[in-house]
Amino acid sequence: MARNEEKAQSMLNRFIALKAEEKKKPKERRPFLASECRDLAEADKWRQQIMREIGRKVAEIQNEGLGEHRLRDLNDEINKLIREKSHWERRIVELGGPNYAKHGAKMTDLEGNIVDVPNPSGRGPGYRYFGAAKKLPGVRELFEKPPELRKRRTRYDIYKRIDASYYGYRDEEDGVLARVEGPAEAKMRAEAEEEWRRVEEIRREARRGAKEVVSVGAAAREVLFEEEEDVVEEERREREEKEREDKEREFVVHVPLPDEKEIERMVVERKKMELLSKYASEGLLEEQSEAKNLLNIHQ
Repeated sequence: MARNEEKAQSMLNRFIALKAEEKKKPKERRPFLASECRDLAEADKWRQQIMREIGRKVAEIQNEGLGEHRLRDLNDEINKLIREKSHWERRIVELGGPNYAKHGAKMTDLEGNIVDVPNPSGRGPGYRYFGAAKKLPGVRELFEKPPELRKRRTRYDIYKRIDASYYGYRDEEDGVLARVEGPAEAKMRAEAEEEWRRVEEIRREARRGAKEVVSVGAAAREVLFEEEEDVVEEERREREEKEREDKEREFVVHVPLPDEKEIERMVVERKKMELLSKYASEGLLEEQSEAKNLLNIHQ
């Protein structure tokens, strides 16, 4: 029995394969633009074809041993097919078919949680990572959730939590507070009463002492008044004696004293002499004195 390779190479098998190829229709190519398709069935067929290609590539990208470059290329091809699939889905809706995008699959992170990947352009889904591409350097950080920042509570949030319990209006409802405060309240009441009695006793003693002081005060005021009169009289006598001694000590001058005009004339004469001695020479002063003597001027 011949081997399989020999059978495939036989003339009969070649002839049969050639006839089968002739009977087949020429292979159709998927339109480059989804808007060129006018038939709903054709559009659905091309969408199914794209889905199969995506499935094959997603199965291939699960292999972590392909290498970083091959994984990135596969991930780019899958994203390109997903964008093309979205074009065909929109075309199907335009032709009156079902909306497949409404129930499309969501992207998940390494833990299986759904991740919303927005597209900056606003058209179609954003860039996604599949299989082993999620573990590539720089991609894992994209799936890590940022630490949650503790939001500062506003005044409204603080007051929203305040109720009657915050102000202590419900402290006595369970009865525990009354049992705990009962002995302490009785002790404080007894101490307050004792303090009040002590203060009242001090006040009564003070009143009795004040009455005794008032009775003694009348006699004391009379004695003090008499003593004050004696002191005043003695001070008056001392003041009179002092004034008399001052009068006896007055100094009597037995020579005539110059009055104010004489003193003023002497001061002016003295200033003239000072100015003359300052600005005039001795010869000039002698000549002036001689002229005064000749003219009999004694000023």
